[in-house]
Amino acid sequence: MATTVVMPQMGFDMQEGTIVRWLKQEGDEVSRGEPIAEIETDKAIVEMEAYASGTLLKTVVGEGETVPVGQTIAVIGAPGEPLPDLAAAPTAPAETEAPQEAAPAAEEARPAAEAPPAAAEQVRASPLARRLAEEKGIDLAQVKGSGPGGRVTRDDVLAHESQAPAAAPAAQPAPVSTGADDAEMVQLSRMRQTIARRTAQSMQEAPHFYVTADVDMTQALSIRQQLNEKLAGEARVSINDMIIKACALALVKYPAFNSSFQGDHLLVHKQVNIGVAAALEQGLLVLSVGDCRDKSLADISRSSREVVERAQAGVLREEDYSGGTFSISNMGMFDVDAFSAIIYPPQAAVIAVGTVRKQPVVRDDQITVAQVMKATLSTDHRVADGAQAAEFIVEVKRLLENPVNLLV
Repeated sequence: MATTVVMPQMGFDMQEGTIVRWLKQEGDEVSRGEPIAEIETDKAIVEMEAYASGTLLKTVVGEGETVPVGQTIAVIGAPGEPLPDLAAAPTAPAETEAPQEAAPAAEEARPAAEAPPAAAEQVRASPLARRLAEEKGIDLAQVKGSGPGGRVTRDDVLAHESQAPAAAPAAQPAPVSTGADDAEMVQLSRMRQTIARRTAQSMQEAPHFYVTADVDMTQALSIRQQLNEKLAGEARVSINDMIIKACALALVKYPAFNSSFQGDHLLVHKQVNIGVAAALEQGLLVLSVGDCRDKSLADISRSSREVVERAQAGVLREEDYSGGTFSISNMGMFDVDAFSAIIYPPQAAVIAVGTVRKQPVVRDDQITVAQVMKATLSTDHRVADGAQAAEFIVEVKRLLENPVNLLV
């Protein structure tokens, strides 16, 4: 029986996706788990994997087209097998902008004879076309669309630009008077808008509270050096890799922090997938390192490096982008002592760590020098209380201060 392939939801608030490129063509054999297409979300380009084996019988959505999550985009089955009835699934992309992005002006009263609104937000256009128009200062309402239903594509924007008069300053950032000096209006990229929307949503919906602990990393640094010498270049374990492992073990002991709040219950995740906040050129992404509870430090090191390399290359897997169940934000490389991170929805907690510094500590009533790192846990108060958060961060502290526990 043929399998219909739908646009997946590659992220908590993803509403639609764009087919950037089909990696397989009609008639090609595909295997379960094999990448078949590149999908652009509002934050990244992600490889979509087939969830059935067989022949790619039909691609319903063309490259450059945008469709809502859940809409059929392809069919996989046996060679010559009849296609399922696709009439009920619209092939023309629907307007599915996230509610948060709807233009307030759309609610204002208008004369009955007035033409449909021409605001860029209400023009049917692919995310690629919107982003390109923003960068080039082009009004999408002036671009003729060649896609399904008159949807504006990337090529339409480029064609419009080539035909536009040379002196077309419209939509360029205009100085705004502030009374004290001149300010320049800079249009936010779609990724920056997504970050703004998601962090605002997190702070509004999840009641954050914070607990901080000092972690003596002296032994951890010593173990790390010995381990890297033994690995001899096969992998290079970082401090962040050790923090990932410690958090993964602590999450097994305190599973509430590896859950998501779901109204009247918690969704406790069986896998421990640690999200790592990465500041890339295109913006902030939370990349997922999967199955950390069962991985060695060397395996975590390799997985972390590989997912960052895929992100930098612009081709992520779905699990890289949306699989995290708990996150770590590390600003130690920026010489930051301590900070509080915002929880990444729909996760329940995130731990923020700063740089490791030499500082005096008291041991056995004697002052000595130790390598100390501050760690701050941000917790959704709907999921856990202060005492539970304290127990969790103390467990992370215990594991890092006795790093032999990370090796077994």
